[in-house]
Amino acid sequence: MVGRGFSATVRSLLGMAIGAGICYCAYRMLFARQRKKKHRDKKGASRTREKVPGRDLHGALTKPENVSASVSDLQPHHLANLLDILVTSSDSSLQEKVLITLCNSAAFSANHDIIRSLGGITIIAKSLSDSSEQIKVNALNALNNLSMNVQNQELIKDYINQTCSAISLSSLNSEVQLAGLRLIINMSVTDNYHNMVADHLPCFLYLLAEGNNIIQIYTLKVLVNLSANPTMTQTLLTAKGSQSLTSLFDSRVDREILVRVLIFAANLSKHLGSGHGYAFLICYMEIHLHFRRILQPYSNIQMWKLKSK
Repeated sequence: MVGRGFSATVRSLLGMAIGAGICYCAYRMLFARQRKKKHRDKKGASRTREKVPGRDLHGALTKPENVSASVSDLQPHHLANLLDILVTSSDSSLQEKVLITLCNSAAFSANHDIIRSLGGITIIAKSLSDSSEQIKVNALNALNNLSMNVQNQELIKDYINQTCSAISLSSLNSEVQLAGLRLIINMSVTDNYHNMVADHLPCFLYLLAEGNNIIQIYTLKVLVNLSANPTMTQTLLTAKGSQSLTSLFDSRVDREILVRVLIFAANLSKHLGSGHGYAFLICYMEIHLHFRRILQPYSNIQMWKLKSK
């Protein structure tokens, strides 16, 4: 029988998926106006890549402060000179400035292929091993912008493990962690590199449990992307530390966090399919009261309104 083999953690996650649809509908109805307003604000803005349904894309290029408009005018020989400086110079301050300039230039899609053809991805990625936290951040920001190009991702994939290690080894809530998570979000939009990212699930689940709101949101973006891949379902359900998700199913949790946890649970529910209905039935009773508490703030909403969504 399917239900007997499930651990307590897995049972909890599966049970939560039952209420995910109801909670998400409530959220969609209550905050429809805010979403429409944001949509109008973003309308017309340029997008480098279309968002994949059911997944979370960072949705914005990394733009450090004091971006110079002249960056858009850099020619290939300028970029080659910058990369050469990055290779030959031992001046940390100069390296930081070069990486910032390369990051800004990589915000323009026309430069993606040029930087790749000059061997720029490998050169920039070498800075991930630098002892300077700021150099690591600038390198990750540059790779993040370059990762908006599918061909570039084929090269950047070789640095997923190094990026995840940098996230794991850096101090909690640091700029390195945030920059690293941005890159992993972009690299996990498609299924191509999920197995590489999944090797570091304990790290992401730790960030989810201990990180601040921003770190939690970016970590959940990675997990949502993974959960959209059916082949990742079992890995996510059995990952050590997955119980950290249970504490986020609470109406007092930040809205952006709660919605992403619900999407994560809904993705898992969809991929498990009807064959696991028995396990869902077992879990339902033990989490029923929990979800009633979550939905209590919305108790004045008529059910026909929820169904209309």
